[in-house]
Amino acid sequence: MDSKNYHEDLSHIRSMMERSSRFISLSGLSGVFAGLAALIGAGYVYFVFQREGINYLDGDRNFFGPALVKELVLTGTVILLTALLSGYIFTANKSKKKGQKIWDATTRRLLLTFAVPLVTGGIFCLALLFHHLFVWIAPATLIFYGIALVSAERYTLTDIKYLGYCQIILGLISLFFLGWGLLFWTIGFGVLHIVYGLIMHKKYK
Repeated sequence: MDSKNYHEDLSHIRSMMERSSRFISLSGLSGVFAGLAALIGAGYVYFVFQREGINYLDGDRNFFGPALVKELVLTGTVILLTALLSGYIFTANKSKKKGQKIWDATTRRLLLTFAVPLVTGGIFCLALLFHHLFVWIAPATLIFYGIALVSAERYTLTDIKYLGYCQIILGLISLFFLGWGLLFWTIGFGVLHIVYGLIMHKKYK
């Protein structure tokens, strides 16, 4: 009996330590919603290409004028903000249901660890955009995003690192298929997010 209570106490202590050192209220549904937003965005970008007379699927290198680039950047920004907002809403609701704080020292450490590679990658992609090196943007975003996820694993659910590894690998593969960025973006930010979100929702609901 004493041994059973001892192990229960240890389990309880480990659980408390994990809650205090890791942000464990990330919602799987936020990943699903972010993935759906990415798929909708990819569909819109494909429509824009068709409107501009660009046959994306023929694999040819195409010239993107300033107006088209601006529209694509705006579309990407809207998708990013939508994903971030949905992530906050779903995660805040999950934290509220569990009676946990969404903003504390652990959350700040998580965001800082996540933001460093993400902001670095964002500035790097702006430089690529400035120099009109558009075909390198998709691989760079996938790779830096993957690094950010792997880095953030230290302060949240360990499962997130597997999504990060997949994003990094996908980004590295896309380096050998320049010009197919939309396809790799769709897989990375769309399909992988949905699959990850569904797995996490089922595992931690």
